[in-house]
Amino acid sequence: MAFLFEYGLFLAKAVTIVAAIGVILIMIIGASQKPKGKSGEIELKDLSKQIDDTRDQFIEQTLDKKALKAHKKANKKQDTSPSDEKVFVIDFIGSMDAHEVASLREEVSAILTIADKDKDQVLVNLESGGGVVHGYGLAASQLIRIKDFGLPLTICIDKVAASGGYMMACVADKIVAAPFAIVGSIGVIAQLPNFSKILKKNDVDFEQITAGEYKRTLTMFGENTDKGREKFKEEIEHTHGLFKEFVAEHRTTLDISTVATGEHWFASHAKTLNLVDEIKTSDDVLLSLNEQHQLYKVSYKIKKGLPEKLGLSVSTMVEKLGMSLWSKSQKIGM
Repeated sequence: MAFLFEYGLFLAKAVTIVAAIGVILIMIIGASQKPKGKSGEIELKDLSKQIDDTRDQFIEQTLDKKALKAHKKANKKQDTSPSDEKVFVIDFIGSMDAHEVASLREEVSAILTIADKDKDQVLVNLESGGGVVHGYGLAASQLIRIKDFGLPLTICIDKVAASGGYMMACVADKIVAAPFAIVGSIGVIAQLPNFSKILKKNDVDFEQITAGEYKRTLTMFGENTDKGREKFKEEIEHTHGLFKEFVAEHRTTLDISTVATGEHWFASHAKTLNLVDEIKTSDDVLLSLNEQHQLYKVSYKIKKGLPEKLGLSVSTMVEKLGMSLWSKSQKIGM
């Protein structure tokens, strides 16, 4: 028992030393490298091959030898050359600040450099509950680039495309959604706390100096005025008006006064309001397209620098050593 205890202490010291050396190395390498903007690269994944491989694996495990041999013989006679009609697939999972638009713009640009507007099309798997107006406005503009180029655009919604997410979706030629996907929420919201009473209670002064009558309408720390609230409300209404105009322009079949209330709906109901065109999962859409098209998933990946790679390696090694130490300490206790 004493030996195991001492061995555990030795491992703990080793973990600490390795971690310290790793941090020092990262700092030295990071300091020696010139600061650069992060660069990335476009990755292309053959989704058609992935679908076909899955099908073949399933067939091999379900057919007996005789039936499998007959199946392979029959398929040899079929033309297995890839279709010259391509579908480029993009996944967009948006956050509140819509920072994912940085990758989206690279993916769209890459597609536009190689796509044939007479044969190809784009499908975007979209998932977002919305966020900042300017971020999602830019994301929607990136999708409009696809339309302006002349490529058919389909948006698939499996979970949610609400508020800014629906701002993106509405530019598509076709919106396909799973039955219980959430869509809509064509509205604008802004909220902030106010701590002025707490500051007053604790005798804390707050000063704010602005130039321009409406440079700051509402504040978190000062006393808000009715005039400031009215102006802020006016700005929110103006933003909502732009949102409604944008949706109405791209979804001409909508009764915008009915759907632009800020409400959201499940897709099965949203279809009756013309917010979506078809009820189906993205999986079924891709399987159907794969019958006549070559599918490619397009994604933009940021390259990791050497310090980041080293940091990941060190953290992984420390984690493994820590788990090993914990496991041994549990054995000692037993």
